[in-house]
Amino acid sequence: MEQAQIQLSNRYIDKAPEERTLADFVIQRRPEADLFAWTQDFYESVEYLNRKGHNLYRRVLKSANGRHVEIEDPLTGETRKMLMIGSNSYLGLNVHPRVVNAAKKALEHYGVGAGSPPHFSGYYDVHRELEQNLAWLKGAEEAMIYPSGYSTNVGIISCLTGPKDIVIIDRLAHASIIDGCLLSGAKIMTFKHNDMNSLERVLKQTEHKKDGDRLVIVEGVYSMDGDIAPLDVIYDLVKKYGAKLMVDEAHATGVIGKTGKGSPEHFDLEGKIDLVMGTFSKSLGGLGGFVAAKKEVITYLRYYSRAYFFAASPTPMQVAAQNEAVNVLREEPEWNKKLWDNIHYFHGRLKEEGFDIENAQTAITPIVIGDTVKTREVTKFMHENNVFVNPVPYPAVPRKKDRLRLSLSALHEKEDLDLILDLLKEADKKWQIRK
Repeated sequence: MEQAQIQLSNRYIDKAPEERTLADFVIQRRPEADLFAWTQDFYESVEYLNRKGHNLYRRVLKSANGRHVEIEDPLTGETRKMLMIGSNSYLGLNVHPRVVNAAKKALEHYGVGAGSPPHFSGYYDVHRELEQNLAWLKGAEEAMIYPSGYSTNVGIISCLTGPKDIVIIDRLAHASIIDGCLLSGAKIMTFKHNDMNSLERVLKQTEHKKDGDRLVIVEGVYSMDGDIAPLDVIYDLVKKYGAKLMVDEAHATGVIGKTGKGSPEHFDLEGKIDLVMGTFSKSLGGLGGFVAAKKEVITYLRYYSRAYFFAASPTPMQVAAQNEAVNVLREEPEWNKKLWDNIHYFHGRLKEEGFDIENAQTAITPIVIGDTVKTREVTKFMHENNVFVNPVPYPAVPRKKDRLRLSLSALHEKEDLDLILDLLKEADKKWQIRK
């Protein structure tokens, strides 16, 4: 639908409707004292995107999130079967029969909810078993479980650091890391993404700090670029300058490492990282988060991390499923192998065809387009051709780095990847999206 056909009252934004981004409506830029000053203008901009068919977030799934999905088409209201390449379930364990059956058995035995936070009546034998399994997975002394990956990062960082400390983070750090730092009151310093010279400069600059400690936080695999942090070099630098190290394993667990155990295994650093954080919502196919560390650190977090102590325990059903997912990861290595077969094949083909995938090294595969409107158009085109992809515009990524974020899975077959490549080439004819 053309811009002229939609009336917008956006009083404060001197941009065409299709060029507006989430950055135009952040609360810091709100022009009035009214808490809700932005909501009407933002609502109208979202409605504009809806009518253009450009708002393809929150598509309603009506089936399991596997290789193919059924969705309720937001443009027509009809049920549509689509090829899924927008899921973080990199190994397909969310639909693995062993994992599903473990959840069913736990549901019948324990009921629906845990009923309490862990320190009261919400700690079950399945929670203890999963924590032991996670300690094995990350080569640590102990582990503990949080209700979500987001609350894990917030809970760890805000508990262990305070106003006298410095937290040093990669500039592409996840929002949960940033929010944990802000809540802690610690001083936040950043270094250029995966730039070891930049990290060393910050470590040198803060080396003689008199009070407090320094915590360096990186991600094993970065969620928008799919590249791997050089954890071996980071570890050496952190130890050289007397700091501590935390690694977020959300997108690394199940993907990298000789047997898929993640970054510590990949770099032969098992048992050496101060704090290893991870999630269940990616390769392990469920919901929740965890941290693995020395037993003294885990004990302290259990009593002082507010995101753990004051939150209801994850349900026994989901915990049993995650425990079985870890068992599958250990006992069925073919899933990790199939994922890497798909990664090598698809990345090679994309590079041959001249698509910009940045420095992607893992299952996360960006197709960098660099233009917000084109990114929306290509997403709509893929949707209309029954392929589910996720658009990532600014400000979720830097300006001129708007992209499609494709997530490869062990469930994909070669013909799926060829189909996606053919559609991207067709999209390039219309919108010139190659390098």
